[in-house]
Amino acid sequence: MVRITTLPLATRDVRERIQRRMCGAALLLIPASLISGLNMRKLLAILVISCWATLADAQKADLIVTNAKIVTLDPASTIAQALAVREGKIVAVAGNDAMEGLIGSATRRIDAGGRTIIPGLIDSHIHAVRAGLTYATEVNWIGAKTIGEAMERLQQAAKARPASWIIVAGGWSELQFAEKRRPTLAEVMSAVPDNPAYIQLFYSAVLMTPKAQQTLGISTDQLPGGITAERAASGDPTGWFNGSIVSISALFDRLPRPNFEENVAGTRQFFTELNRLGITGIVDPGGFSIYPSHYAALQKLWRDKSLSVRVAFSLFAQNVGAEFDEYKALTPFLPMGFGDDMLRFNGIGERITGAMYNNNAPDAAAKDKFREIVRWAAKQGLTVTIHWQEDKSVHHLLDLYDEVNKETPLAPLRWSIAHLDNTSPQTLARMKALGVGWTMQDAMYLGGDHIVAQAGEAARQMPPIVTALRTGVHVGAGTDAHRVASYNPFVALQWMLDGKTVGGLSTRGPDETPSREDALRLYTVGSAWFCFDETRRGTLEIGKLADFAILDQDFMSVPVEQIGATASLLTFVGGKVVYAADAFSIAK
Repeated sequence: MVRITTLPLATRDVRERIQRRMCGAALLLIPASLISGLNMRKLLAILVISCWATLADAQKADLIVTNAKIVTLDPASTIAQALAVREGKIVAVAGNDAMEGLIGSATRRIDAGGRTIIPGLIDSHIHAVRAGLTYATEVNWIGAKTIGEAMERLQQAAKARPASWIIVAGGWSELQFAEKRRPTLAEVMSAVPDNPAYIQLFYSAVLMTPKAQQTLGISTDQLPGGITAERAASGDPTGWFNGSIVSISALFDRLPRPNFEENVAGTRQFFTELNRLGITGIVDPGGFSIYPSHYAALQKLWRDKSLSVRVAFSLFAQNVGAEFDEYKALTPFLPMGFGDDMLRFNGIGERITGAMYNNNAPDAAAKDKFREIVRWAAKQGLTVTIHWQEDKSVHHLLDLYDEVNKETPLAPLRWSIAHLDNTSPQTLARMKALGVGWTMQDAMYLGGDHIVAQAGEAARQMPPIVTALRTGVHVGAGTDAHRVASYNPFVALQWMLDGKTVGGLSTRGPDETPSREDALRLYTVGSAWFCFDETRRGTLEIGKLADFAILDQDFMSVPVEQIGATASLLTFVGGKVVYAADAFSIAK
């Protein structure tokens, strides 16, 4: 069904009144000597025709896209053929014929050639600001199918930057390789013998070549706290080191930092890569190793009006033991919602206090400090997002939220819990009652084999996407990229629909598998809820921001196993092209 809609009458009337005033003002500029007799009549006629032509053209669209399959995701699940954009917003979604009246002399027209258009994707939990800082100087193994291909990427980086550090910061798993194993120190040394190399696997292990160890002052006999050296059966070190998320993050902090120009270039490159995959918005929870000064590159792009992704960011506590002081010092100049449509402050998290982070048995002191901060945050009107992994311990968190909710209702603040793949119906019911949302990621795509080995049959219900939707909890989809996951949203969407890991293991069962449309909603309007934007973007409806992507294949009908290979041919943010593939290079 195609639904024909037009710009609301009230909006047209306001614009016409402005244009009439402009035309009236033009009369005052005509020399008095010309305003007489026949000249007066001619001038008035010319002026009236000119003004009404201006008025008519002002009602035309800046952009019209036709011959498309537009998945609007509106409440009626409308599929349309064409859409029109004026001043960054959608003014019509209808059939091709309905666009004719909106075409003016300056209207840009794009023929989608029958391709599918979806609302711009929004990742509700991605560490994109941090990823951008180093994207221009890192090696990315996302999508590499063999160790040989991974080594080739190292070699290419070494050729481009001789003698420089070679850093792989994560986003890969040994199960993505045909060999089903991690690369060895010998393989890495053979690929990049002259470069110090640091290769991180999730937040659990790191391979460092001898040059890297020497430069960092590390040896198997002199290791940083929380780091242990892995040894082969012979007792010889393998080059791999193991640790926790905190110790591995501290180790990463010892690596050389890219300079400011590299931060800016990397952020621009990474955001363009997100645009290539149809992403137009992110909700960024900060993360380890990113301090206030590290937001300078993002802010420069924002000031220069060069951001190609809408960013909602929160503050992640970096100073364990002094978290409250940190928040109180930084937030006076960052009231909730401060910013604009492209860059906006979105509260605090995902680590609120070090003592409660990944702690399944917090003591009274840890709870007291956490309670003090979140009670203050609620009174300040701040959104809070929290990293929590295990359902067995989440009652500690929700009990505290219950206490705060009695003083300050949480539902209007849109607090959320990230991860929690094994959440139970009881937990979801508590979250629904509090108005707390759930940002759900595809952690099981890379890590599901390990989780299944631990959880067994319970993994068939992980994560319980359908149960959450049925309960009425607000759910946003995302990746948690790029240290622990691929940033590719279509890989995440494929995983949401088939429940298979990168190694091909089927995990989640059909009872918790959403439809394609529901999965897409979670990655668009569902995610927009977490930054208070669900009424402004996430669906392709009149009055909403014109964020959308023209895809290279039809997400709604292509075989599920092919969804992960989807990319955008043309991506728009506010009606402006932010990415164009070769097929649409003329649209740049």
